[in-house]
Amino acid sequence: MKLPRLVLLQVFLRSFLLQASWNYEQMQSLGLLYAVTPAFRRYYTGLALVDAYRRHLEHFNTHPYLATAVIGALLKLEEQAQKGVDPGFGLSEFKSAMVAPCAAMGDAFFWGSLRPLAGVVTLLLAFQGFWWAPVCYLLLYNFPHLAFRALGLLRGYGGGVRVVSSLQRWRLSDWSVYCKQILLLPLGVFAALISFEATAGLGLRSAWALCAGPLIWGVVKLVRRKISPLLVIWVLCLLSLSWSQLR
Repeated sequence: MKLPRLVLLQVFLRSFLLQASWNYEQMQSLGLLYAVTPAFRRYYTGLALVDAYRRHLEHFNTHPYLATAVIGALLKLEEQAQKGVDPGFGLSEFKSAMVAPCAAMGDAFFWGSLRPLAGVVTLLLAFQGFWWAPVCYLLLYNFPHLAFRALGLLRGYGGGVRVVSSLQRWRLSDWSVYCKQILLLPLGVFAALISFEATAGLGLRSAWALCAGPLIWGVVKLVRRKISPLLVIWVLCLLSLSWSQLR
């Protein structure tokens, strides 16, 4: 039985509550069951529905933005099971194989790269006095993750286990590295603007210019000692902000 679009929309909206109920043993399993309930009620009735719920009352823990890809694939596998199609592995095995990679990719891209990049761009705009800077943050961060949520569910339900190929084509691990590299540019501009404003009216701008060489040399030495360049720039920004507040 192919699911109607309305049911898929209900699953999509319910997936936003994946983390509404946590437990130490099964993590997000209750949230998963809540999300797939509209579809399961189309597939099963009576004791068969109860058995389907029990099958998924097991450990499930992945990134909430990529969970829809797993959910969509699970619905497709349940649909194929009703038709007697044997994928050659169990649903539990598929979930166990999917949750960890999705969690790693989602954490690295959305929370480790995209969110800091959106935050720094927003700070840069706010520092220049743009009142719509918070709106910019909401667009820069929310639009991509909402798009991945929706696309993940559609690709998962449309392709079943082939959603793995879709996740590989998205190259989120590579994009997380690209975003971190891009992040250095607005973060460096922000640090320069803070330093410029902190020395305004103090006649210290020439001194700051003379300190640029040793400062860059010190940053290079810290990076060579395996200290994160992002951490170094954040510390410099905080020191500049503190100086501007104390002067």
